[in-house]
Amino acid sequence: MRVLLMGYGSRGDIAPLAALGLQLRELGAEVRVCAPPDEEFAELLTGVGVEMVPFGPAVRALVKGTRPSPAGAAGVAAELVAAHFETVAAAAEGCDALLATGLMPAGARSVAEKLGIRYVYACFHPFELPSTHYLPQPRPGLPNPPDVTDNRALWDLDAQRVNALYLAPLNTHRASIGLPPVDNVRDHVFADQPWLAADPVLGPWQELTDLDLVQTGAWILPDERPLPADLVAFLDAGTPPVYVGFGSMPMRAATDVAKVAVEAVRAQGRRVLVSRGWADLGLVDDADDCFAVGDVNHQALFRRVAAVVHHGGAGTTTTAARAGTPQVVVPQFVDQPYWAGRVAELGIGTAHDGPTPTFDSLPAALRTALTPETRARAAAVADTIRTDGATVAAKLLLETVG
Repeated sequence: MRVLLMGYGSRGDIAPLAALGLQLRELGAEVRVCAPPDEEFAELLTGVGVEMVPFGPAVRALVKGTRPSPAGAAGVAAELVAAHFETVAAAAEGCDALLATGLMPAGARSVAEKLGIRYVYACFHPFELPSTHYLPQPRPGLPNPPDVTDNRALWDLDAQRVNALYLAPLNTHRASIGLPPVDNVRDHVFADQPWLAADPVLGPWQELTDLDLVQTGAWILPDERPLPADLVAFLDAGTPPVYVGFGSMPMRAATDVAKVAVEAVRAQGRRVLVSRGWADLGLVDDADDCFAVGDVNHQALFRRVAAVVHHGGAGTTTTAARAGTPQVVVPQFVDQPYWAGRVAELGIGTAHDGPTPTFDSLPAALRTALTPETRARAAAVADTIRTDGATVAAKLLLETVG
C-alpha cells in the first residue's frame, strides 16, 4: 500500500502529517509527504522515516514577507494550484490514496480523480467546514455586507471568495488533463466525507448540514527528544517558569511583545521562559530569572512550566492541554480565536482579548491562569484528551483503500 499525504502551511500543518505518516509506516504502508520546502519540515519528516517531496514556496519566507511573491493572494493561489498538478501529481504516481490538508489544496482531488485513487480531505479545526454553528474564517476578498448575518448566506459568500482565488486556475489545469470543470472549489475539495483531526474535547464537531464528517482525534507526533542541558538547569534552579512563545507567528513589533510578556510574568512573581519562534523573540535583559529557547520538546517542557502563553495554534493548544498546564491564548488569526475560546470555555486557561498583549491586559489574563482552580481544572481535562488520533486515521485510511 502506498499513500501520499500533502499539506501546505506552517509547522502546525506539517507535524500532524508526520504523525500520520509514522503510524501508516508502522502499519506497513509506504508513505511520502508533499510539504513546503522549509528545512525544518524536511528534518521533521525525515526524522520519522517519511519521504518528503517539496512543493510550493517556502512558508517561513512567505509569512515573514522576505520572499518576492506573485501579485497578492490570487497569485499565490495560482502558484499552488500549478504545484498540485505538477509536483503533487508526480508524487502521487503509483499511490493508492491521497490525503490532503492545509491551505486550500484545490488541485489534490483532481490529481486523485485522474489517477483513479482514494481521496480524503482532512482539517485540523472544526469551523473550517460549513456549519450553522460557526462563522466562516476570514479570507482574502470583499468583506461581508453589513446587512448579511445569516450563517448559510455567509458560507455561500465564503464559497464565492474561494472561487475568486482558485476557480480559474483549477479549471484551466483540469481541462489540460481532460477533466470537466467544477463550479464550487471549496465543496469540491472537502468532498462528501471530510475528516476532522481535532480532539473531541478541545474541538468538538457540532452537527449540521450535509457533511458526513469523521472525527479521528488530533494527530499527535510523539516527541522523545531530551530537553537541552542548559534548559534543564534553568528549570531545576527555581520555581516553574511561565512559557511564552508564538510559534510560527511573525508577531509585528516582536521586541515590544517580548518586553510586555516578560514584565507581565515577572509581575506575577514568576520566572520566564521565552521561545524564540518565527518572530525571533528574545530576552529583554540579562537577569537570571529569564531564559530563551529555540525548538525543543514541548511535550516534555509543558509539564514543567506554570503556564503556557501562546498564539493558540491547534498543536500548541492540544499539547498544553495534554500536559495539564494552564494556558493564556493570545490569538492572532484564522483558527486561533476559536482555540482561545475553547480554552476559556473549558476553564483550562484564559483567552486574551485581541492579538496584541499589553502591560494591562496580559497580567490580568495571567492572574486567572495561575490560580489553583485553573490548574486543577487543566489537570482534570488533561485526562480526557485522546492520544490515538493518528492511529485511528491511519487504520481508517488503509481500511477504506483496500
